Amino acid sequence: MSDDDLQAYLLAGVSRTFALTIPQLPPELNSVVANAYLLCRIVDTIEDETALTADEKRSFGSGFIEVLKNGADAGRFARSLAPRLSAQTIPAEHQMVRSIPRILEVTRRFDTDQQAALARCIDTMATGMSHFQTQDLKGGLADIRALDRYCYHVAGCVGEMLTALFCHYSPQIERHAKGLFARAVSFGQGLQMTNILKDIWDDHQRGVCWLPRDVFDRSGYNLADLAPGRTDGSFQAGLLQLVHIAHGHLKDALDYTLLIPATETGIRHFCLWALGMAVLTLQKIRRHPGFSRSAQVKISRRSVQATILASKIGVSHDNLLRLFFKAASRGL
Repeated sequence: MSDDDLQAYLLAGVSRTFALTIPQLPPELNSVVANAYLLCRIVDTIEDETALTADEKRSFGSGFIEVLKNGADAGRFARSLAPRLSAQTIPAEHQMVRSIPRILEVTRRFDTDQQAALARCIDTMATGMSHFQTQDLKGGLADIRALDRYCYHVAGCVGEMLTALFCHYSPQIERHAKGLFARAVSFGQGLQMTNILKDIWDDHQRGVCWLPRDVFDRSGYNLADLAPGRTDGSFQAGLLQLVHIAHGHLKDALDYTLLIPATETGIRHFCLWALGMAVLTLQKIRRHPGFSRSAQVKISRRSVQATILASKIGVSHDNLLRLFFKAASRGL
Protein backbone atom coordinates (compact mmCIF):
# COMPACT_ATOMS: atom_id res chain seq x y z
CA MET A 1 0.00 0.00 0.00
CA SER A 2 1.43 3.40 -0.98
CA ASP A 3 1.94 6.15 1.60
CA ASP A 4 -1.00 8.17 0.28
CA ASP A 5 -3.24 5.09 0.20
CA LEU A 6 -2.27 4.24 3.78
CA GLN A 7 -3.00 7.74 5.00
CA ALA A 8 -6.35 7.80 3.16
CA TYR A 9 -7.24 4.40 4.66
CA LEU A 10 -6.38 5.50 8.19
CA LEU A 11 -8.23 8.81 7.77
CA ALA A 12 -11.38 7.02 6.64
CA GLY A 13 -11.32 5.05 9.88
CA VAL A 14 -10.71 7.91 12.33
CA SER A 15 -12.51 10.87 10.73
CA ARG A 16 -15.32 10.74 8.22
CA THR A 17 -15.22 14.53 7.85
CA PHE A 18 -11.51 14.91 7.11
CA ALA A 19 -11.49 11.80 4.93
CA LEU A 20 -14.00 13.73 2.82
CA THR A 21 -12.42 17.20 2.87
CA ILE A 22 -8.65 16.56 2.64
CA PRO A 23 -8.82 14.95 -0.85
CA GLN A 24 -10.23 18.26 -2.12
CA LEU A 25 -6.86 19.93 -1.52
CA PRO A 26 -4.27 20.33 -4.28
CA PRO A 27 -1.98 17.31 -4.58
CA GLU A 28 0.92 19.35 -3.15
CA LEU A 29 -1.06 19.83 0.08
CA ASN A 30 -3.07 16.63 0.27
CA SER A 31 -0.33 14.40 1.66
CA VAL A 32 1.06 16.85 4.23
CA VAL A 33 -2.38 17.84 5.57
CA ALA A 34 -3.46 14.19 5.79
CA ASN A 35 -0.26 13.42 7.68
CA ALA A 36 -0.77 16.43 9.96
CA TYR A 37 -4.28 15.29 10.81
CA LEU A 38 -3.08 11.79 11.69
CA LEU A 39 -0.38 13.23 13.96
CA CYS A 40 -3.03 15.35 15.71
CA ARG A 41 -5.33 12.36 16.02
CA ILE A 42 -2.59 10.34 17.72
CA VAL A 43 -2.37 13.06 20.39
CA ASP A 44 -6.18 13.03 20.69
CA THR A 45 -6.16 9.26 21.12
CA ILE A 46 -3.71 9.54 24.00
CA GLU A 47 -5.82 12.24 25.64
CA ASP A 48 -9.07 10.30 25.29
CA GLU A 49 -7.76 6.94 26.53
CA THR A 50 -9.49 6.29 29.85
CA ALA A 51 -7.09 3.44 30.75
CA LEU A 52 -4.20 5.92 31.07
CA THR A 53 -3.60 8.08 34.12
CA ALA A 54 -2.95 11.81 33.75
CA ASP A 55 0.77 11.20 34.38
CA GLU A 56 0.87 8.45 31.76
CA LYS A 57 -0.90 10.66 29.23
CA ARG A 58 1.64 13.41 29.89
CA SER A 59 4.49 10.92 29.49
CA PHE A 60 3.16 9.52 26.22
CA GLY A 61 2.45 13.03 24.95
CA SER A 62 6.00 14.23 25.66
CA GLY A 63 7.32 10.96 24.23
CA PHE A 64 5.47 11.56 20.98
CA ILE A 65 6.89 15.09 20.74
CA GLU A 66 10.36 13.59 21.21
CA VAL A 67 9.72 11.07 18.44
CA LEU A 68 8.45 13.75 16.08
CA LYS A 69 10.96 16.52 16.77
CA ASN A 70 14.14 14.68 17.66
CA GLY A 71 13.89 11.42 15.75
CA ALA A 72 13.42 9.10 18.74
CA ASP A 73 12.52 5.49 17.97
CA ALA A 74 9.00 5.56 16.54
CA GLY A 75 8.69 1.77 16.58
CA ARG A 76 9.52 1.57 20.26
CA PHE A 77 7.03 4.33 21.03
CA ALA A 78 4.25 2.59 19.10
CA ARG A 79 4.98 -0.75 20.77
CA SER A 80 4.82 0.95 24.16
CA LEU A 81 1.54 2.80 23.54
CA ALA A 82 -0.44 0.26 21.51
CA PRO A 83 -0.94 -2.36 24.29
CA ARG A 84 -2.16 0.36 26.68
CA LEU A 85 -5.14 1.28 24.52
CA SER A 86 -8.42 -0.13 25.80
CA ALA A 87 -11.44 -1.51 23.98
CA GLN A 88 -13.05 1.92 24.35
CA THR A 89 -10.58 3.25 21.77
CA ILE A 90 -11.98 2.42 18.34
CA PRO A 91 -10.21 -0.27 16.23
CA ALA A 92 -9.19 2.31 13.61
CA GLU A 93 -7.28 4.26 16.27
CA HIS A 94 -5.58 1.07 17.46
CA GLN A 95 -4.43 0.52 13.87
CA MET A 96 -3.33 4.16 13.55
CA VAL A 97 -1.15 3.86 16.66
CA ARG A 98 0.42 0.64 15.36
CA SER A 99 1.14 2.53 12.11
CA ILE A 100 3.02 5.40 13.83
CA PRO A 101 6.44 4.39 12.38
CA ARG A 102 5.04 4.46 8.83
CA ILE A 103 3.19 7.74 9.44
CA LEU A 104 6.40 9.37 10.68
CA GLU A 105 8.33 8.04 7.68
CA VAL A 106 5.96 10.17 5.59
CA THR A 107 6.41 13.17 7.89
CA ARG A 108 10.18 13.09 7.47
CA ARG A 109 9.91 13.35 3.69
CA PHE A 110 8.39 16.84 3.86
CA ASP A 111 10.61 19.90 3.60
CA THR A 112 12.00 21.72 6.61
CA ASP A 113 9.30 24.41 6.76
CA GLN A 114 6.48 21.87 6.53
CA GLN A 115 7.97 19.66 9.21
CA ALA A 116 8.47 22.69 11.45
CA ALA A 117 4.80 23.69 11.07
CA LEU A 118 3.68 20.17 12.00
CA ALA A 119 6.05 19.94 14.97
CA ARG A 120 4.96 23.33 16.39
CA CYS A 121 1.33 22.26 16.24
CA ILE A 122 1.89 18.86 17.88
CA ASP A 123 4.08 20.40 20.58
CA THR A 124 1.42 23.02 21.36
CA MET A 125 -1.35 20.43 21.33
CA ALA A 126 0.33 17.78 23.47
CA THR A 127 1.76 20.28 25.96
CA GLY A 128 -1.54 22.13 26.30
CA MET A 129 -3.59 18.98 26.72
CA SER A 130 -1.39 17.85 29.60
CA HIS A 131 -2.51 20.93 31.55
CA PHE A 132 -6.15 19.90 31.31
CA GLN A 133 -5.47 16.21 32.02
CA THR A 134 -4.62 17.05 35.63
CA GLN A 135 -7.99 18.75 36.24
CA ASP A 136 -11.23 17.22 37.47
CA LEU A 137 -13.46 17.97 34.49
CA LYS A 138 -16.63 16.21 35.58
CA GLY A 139 -18.17 19.57 36.50
CA GLY A 140 -16.94 21.46 33.46
CA LEU A 141 -14.30 24.12 32.86
CA ALA A 142 -14.14 27.16 35.12
CA ASP A 143 -15.17 29.76 32.56
CA ILE A 144 -15.32 30.74 28.91
CA ARG A 145 -11.66 31.80 28.98
CA ALA A 146 -10.67 28.27 30.01
CA LEU A 147 -12.74 26.96 27.09
CA ASP A 148 -10.91 29.37 24.77
CA ARG A 149 -7.55 28.06 26.03
CA TYR A 150 -8.62 24.45 25.59
CA CYS A 151 -9.92 25.12 22.08
CA TYR A 152 -6.67 26.82 21.16
CA HIS A 153 -4.59 23.83 22.23
CA VAL A 154 -6.74 21.28 20.40
CA ALA A 155 -7.91 23.23 17.35
CA GLY A 156 -6.70 26.84 17.17
CA CYS A 157 -3.09 25.70 16.79
CA VAL A 158 -4.28 23.42 13.97
CA GLY A 159 -5.72 26.47 12.22
CA GLU A 160 -2.33 28.16 12.55
CA MET A 161 -0.56 25.08 11.18
CA LEU A 162 -2.88 24.85 8.17
CA THR A 163 -2.37 28.54 7.48
CA ALA A 164 1.40 28.09 7.54
CA LEU A 165 1.09 25.17 5.11
CA PHE A 166 -1.23 27.13 2.80
CA CYS A 167 1.12 30.14 2.77
CA HIS A 168 4.10 27.87 2.13
CA TYR A 169 2.26 26.33 -0.82
CA SER A 170 1.24 29.57 -2.54
CA PRO A 171 2.83 33.05 -2.72
CA GLN A 172 -0.62 34.40 -3.63
CA ILE A 173 -2.05 33.03 -0.39
CA GLU A 174 0.96 34.26 1.56
CA ARG A 175 0.06 37.84 0.57
CA HIS A 176 -2.97 37.45 2.84
CA ALA A 177 -1.00 35.86 5.68
CA LYS A 178 -1.74 38.62 8.20
CA GLY A 179 -5.51 38.37 7.74
CA LEU A 180 -5.46 34.58 7.62
CA PHE A 181 -3.44 34.17 10.81
CA ALA A 182 -5.70 36.73 12.54
CA ARG A 183 -8.69 34.44 11.88
CA ALA A 184 -7.06 30.99 11.96
CA VAL A 185 -7.51 30.40 15.69
CA SER A 186 -11.16 31.47 15.57
CA PHE A 187 -11.78 29.11 12.63
CA GLY A 188 -10.37 26.21 14.64
CA GLN A 189 -12.35 27.22 17.73
CA GLY A 190 -15.63 27.37 15.80
CA LEU A 191 -15.18 23.80 14.59
CA GLN A 192 -14.02 22.57 18.01
CA MET A 193 -16.87 24.22 19.91
CA THR A 194 -19.33 22.63 17.49
CA ASN A 195 -17.83 19.22 18.23
CA ILE A 196 -17.87 19.87 21.99
CA LEU A 197 -21.56 20.81 21.89
CA LYS A 198 -22.45 17.84 19.69
CA ASP A 199 -20.48 15.41 21.86
CA ILE A 200 -21.60 16.62 25.33
CA TRP A 201 -23.08 13.25 26.25
CA ASP A 202 -20.30 11.12 24.74
CA ASP A 203 -17.80 13.12 26.81
CA HIS A 204 -20.05 12.89 29.88
CA GLN A 205 -19.98 9.12 29.61
CA ARG A 206 -16.16 9.31 29.84
CA GLY A 207 -16.44 11.51 32.94
CA VAL A 208 -15.44 14.70 31.10
CA CYS A 209 -17.29 17.98 30.52
CA TRP A 210 -15.80 20.78 28.40
CA LEU A 211 -18.64 23.25 29.03
CA PRO A 212 -17.79 26.50 30.90
CA ARG A 213 -19.42 26.78 34.32
CA ASP A 214 -19.75 30.57 34.26
CA VAL A 215 -22.07 30.52 31.22
CA PHE A 216 -24.36 27.97 32.89
CA ASP A 217 -24.16 29.64 36.30
CA ARG A 218 -25.57 32.79 34.70
CA SER A 219 -28.49 30.81 33.29
CA GLY A 220 -29.09 29.13 36.65
CA TYR A 221 -27.82 25.63 35.89
CA ASN A 222 -25.20 23.73 37.90
CA LEU A 223 -23.05 21.57 35.61
CA ALA A 224 -22.42 19.22 38.54
CA ASP A 225 -26.02 18.04 37.93
CA LEU A 226 -25.38 17.28 34.26
CA ALA A 227 -27.08 14.09 33.08
CA PRO A 228 -28.63 13.07 29.75
CA GLY A 229 -32.40 13.36 29.74
CA ARG A 230 -32.36 15.54 32.88
CA THR A 231 -31.70 18.94 31.38
CA ASP A 232 -34.11 21.85 31.72
CA GLY A 233 -34.68 25.33 30.34
CA SER A 234 -31.77 26.83 32.27
CA PHE A 235 -29.37 24.27 30.79
CA GLN A 236 -30.74 24.84 27.32
CA ALA A 237 -30.32 28.61 27.73
CA GLY A 238 -26.62 28.13 28.50
CA LEU A 239 -26.24 25.70 25.62
CA LEU A 240 -27.80 28.14 23.16
CA GLN A 241 -25.47 30.89 24.37
CA LEU A 242 -22.54 28.67 23.43
CA VAL A 243 -24.15 27.94 20.06
CA HIS A 244 -24.25 31.71 19.49
CA ILE A 245 -20.56 32.07 20.43
CA ALA A 246 -19.57 29.17 18.16
CA HIS A 247 -21.50 30.75 15.31
CA GLY A 248 -19.49 33.95 15.77
CA HIS A 249 -16.29 31.96 15.30
CA LEU A 250 -17.71 30.34 12.17
CA LYS A 251 -18.37 33.81 10.76
CA ASP A 252 -14.64 34.42 11.17
CA ALA A 253 -14.08 31.10 9.41
CA LEU A 254 -16.02 32.35 6.39
CA ASP A 255 -13.94 35.55 6.31
CA TYR A 256 -10.82 33.34 6.51
CA THR A 257 -12.00 31.25 3.58
CA LEU A 258 -12.75 34.27 1.42
CA LEU A 259 -9.16 35.49 1.87
CA ILE A 260 -8.04 32.39 -0.03
CA PRO A 261 -7.84 33.38 -3.73
CA ALA A 262 -10.93 32.25 -5.62
CA THR A 263 -8.68 30.38 -8.05
CA GLU A 264 -7.70 28.00 -5.22
CA THR A 265 -10.97 26.10 -5.39
CA GLY A 266 -9.57 22.98 -3.70
CA ILE A 267 -8.52 24.84 -0.56
CA ARG A 268 -11.80 26.75 -0.53
CA HIS A 269 -13.76 23.49 -0.77
CA PHE A 270 -11.69 22.06 2.09
CA CYS A 271 -12.64 25.03 4.28
CA LEU A 272 -16.22 25.45 3.09
CA TRP A 273 -17.24 21.84 3.57
CA ALA A 274 -16.03 21.81 7.18
CA LEU A 275 -17.61 25.21 7.80
CA GLY A 276 -20.94 24.27 6.22
CA MET A 277 -21.25 21.01 8.14
CA ALA A 278 -20.48 22.84 11.39
CA VAL A 279 -23.18 25.45 10.76
CA LEU A 280 -25.77 22.76 10.01
CA THR A 281 -24.76 20.89 13.17
CA LEU A 282 -25.27 24.06 15.25
CA GLN A 283 -28.70 24.42 13.66
CA LYS A 284 -29.65 20.90 14.75
CA ILE A 285 -28.48 21.67 18.29
CA ARG A 286 -30.44 24.96 18.31
CA ARG A 287 -33.60 23.18 17.21
CA HIS A 288 -33.14 20.23 19.59
CA PRO A 289 -31.39 21.62 22.70
CA GLY A 290 -32.81 18.79 24.82
CA PHE A 291 -30.95 16.09 22.87
CA SER A 292 -29.45 13.29 24.95
CA ARG A 293 -27.26 11.50 22.37
CA SER A 294 -24.87 12.94 19.80
CA ALA A 295 -26.57 10.87 17.09
CA GLN A 296 -29.68 13.03 17.54
CA VAL A 297 -27.84 16.14 16.30
CA LYS A 298 -25.62 14.48 13.72
CA ILE A 299 -26.31 15.94 10.29
CA SER A 300 -27.72 13.66 7.62
CA ARG A 301 -26.03 12.49 4.46
CA ARG A 302 -28.42 14.73 2.56
CA SER A 303 -27.16 17.74 4.54
CA VAL A 304 -23.58 16.81 3.70
CA GLN A 305 -24.50 16.58 0.04
CA ALA A 306 -26.26 19.94 0.21
CA THR A 307 -23.13 21.49 1.74
CA ILE A 308 -20.97 20.08 -1.06
CA LEU A 309 -23.39 21.30 -3.73
CA ALA A 310 -23.58 24.82 -2.28
CA SER A 311 -19.77 24.91 -2.11
CA LYS A 312 -19.42 23.83 -5.73
CA ILE A 313 -21.93 26.42 -6.90
CA GLY A 314 -20.51 29.33 -4.91
CA VAL A 315 -16.82 28.46 -4.50
CA SER A 316 -15.56 31.32 -6.70
CA HIS A 317 -18.28 33.84 -5.84
CA ASP A 318 -17.75 35.58 -2.50
CA ASN A 319 -21.12 37.35 -2.35
CA LEU A 320 -22.97 34.13 -3.10
CA LEU A 321 -21.05 32.31 -0.39
CA ARG A 322 -21.96 35.04 2.12
CA LEU A 323 -25.60 34.65 1.09
CA PHE A 324 -25.48 30.87 1.54
CA PHE A 325 -23.86 31.29 4.97
CA LYS A 326 -26.46 33.82 6.07
CA ALA A 327 -29.29 31.52 4.99
CA ALA A 328 -27.79 28.47 6.70
CA SER A 329 -27.13 30.49 9.87
CA ARG A 330 -30.62 31.93 10.28
CA GLY A 331 -31.53 31.92 13.96
CA LEU A 332 -28.04 31.17 15.26
